[in-house]
Amino acid sequence: MDAMSGKERIMTALRNKQPDRVPATPDISIMIPTKLTGKPSWEVEFNKNPSLQAAYINAAKHFGIDGWLYNGRLNFQFRSKVEYESKVISRSDEKWVVQTIIKTPDGDLTAVDVYPKDNPSTTIEKPVKNFKEDFKKIRHLFSEVVSYDPEIYRQQKKEIGEVGMLCIGIWPPGLQNYVDLMDVENLTYAYYDYPELFEELVEMHEKRNVQMTAMAIEAGVDSILTGGSGSITLQSPELFRKLSLPSLKQITKMSREAGIISGIHSCGKERYIVELCANETDLDYINPLEIPPMGDCDLAECNQKFGHKLALMGNLHTTEVMLFGSVQDVRRESLKAIRDAGIGGGFVLSTGDQCGRDTPFENLYGMVKVCKEFGTYPLDIDRIENEIKRLEH
Repeated sequence: MDAMSGKERIMTALRNKQPDRVPATPDISIMIPTKLTGKPSWEVEFNKNPSLQAAYINAAKHFGIDGWLYNGRLNFQFRSKVEYESKVISRSDEKWVVQTIIKTPDGDLTAVDVYPKDNPSTTIEKPVKNFKEDFKKIRHLFSEVVSYDPEIYRQQKKEIGEVGMLCIGIWPPGLQNYVDLMDVENLTYAYYDYPELFEELVEMHEKRNVQMTAMAIEAGVDSILTGGSGSITLQSPELFRKLSLPSLKQITKMSREAGIISGIHSCGKERYIVELCANETDLDYINPLEIPPMGDCDLAECNQKFGHKLALMGNLHTTEVMLFGSVQDVRRESLKAIRDAGIGGGFVLSTGDQCGRDTPFENLYGMVKVCKEFGTYPLDIDRIENEIKRLEH
C-alpha cells in the first residue's frame, strides 16, 4: 500500500525531495477528462457541465494518477472594470461557435472561439485587431490587482482533496502569453513597431504579477505555475530572457521565500529554459521537457546537469509512445525515464504536452503500474535495467 497520498507524493517530488515512490502524472489536462464524461467539448469547456476541473479530478481518480491540476482560481479583482459576455452565435451537432465581447472603459474587444464536438476549443478570432489602436483597451486587461476572493480556491482544494496538488497560474510577459490577444506575427510586428507601448505592457504585466503572487502566497496556495506554452517555440531565447525572465525571477524568489512550490510549464523547445532557470531563478520544477521533434530535451542530460537544482517532470512522447505505442512501449519508456531521472527523488513521471484524445486508456494505466511496480524508493536500478532489456528483446 502506498505510504503517501497523491498530493503528498507529487508535492514532495516537486520540492526536489524523495517521496515514497515516483509519482505517475501523465498530462491529461483537457482531452482525456472530457472524453471520459461522454459529453461534447462545449458542455465541459463552455457550459461547465461538468467543469473541466471536476472532469480532471474524476479522470485522476479513474486512472489512479497523482493529480496535477493547473487551473486553480483566486478570483482576482482588478482596478479597471472589465466585463466578459459570451454567446453562442452558431451551433450544430459537430461544433459550437462562441463570440465573446470584452467590455473595457475604452471600448469593446471581440473574440470568437470554436468548440468542436470531440476536440478542445480553439480561437479563430483574437480580440486585439490593431495593437496601437487597441492599446488603450489592452491597458485595462493588465490593470492593478486590488483584491482576491479565495472562496473558489478553497472549494477547488476541497474537491481535489488528497488526489493531487492545485496550481495557481501566474504567467510572465512574453509572446507565449500575449498570443491570446493577437497572433504571433502581429505580436512580432507590434514589438518592433511600437517598442514604447510594448515596454509599457510588460511593465504593467510585471507589476500585476508581483501583486498576484503576493496574494497567492497570502492565500496559502499549494503551488504557483508560471512559464507558458511555447515560451521558446513562439519567440527567440533572446526575447524570452528580455521579456519573461525578470518576472520569473520575481515570482520564483517570492515563492521560495514563502515556501510555496513554483513550477514552469512550457511545451515545445525548453532546454534553454531549464538551464536559465536552474542558474538564474529560484524555480522548483519544470515540465514537460519534450523530446524531439516536439521539443529539444534529453531527460538524462537535464537531470545530470540540473537535477540538483530543479525537480523534473516529464517526458514520454505523447504520440509515438502514448498514442500509437503499445502497453509494452509505455512500460519500456517509463522505466527508462525513471532510470534516467528518478534516482534520489525530485522526479515525476509524466508525458509531453497533453495526451491526445484517442490515447489508449491501457497506456495510461500502464504508466501508473510501472511506478507502483518499479518506482518505490530506493530504486532498484538493476531490476529496472533487466526489465528494460527484457522489453527490448
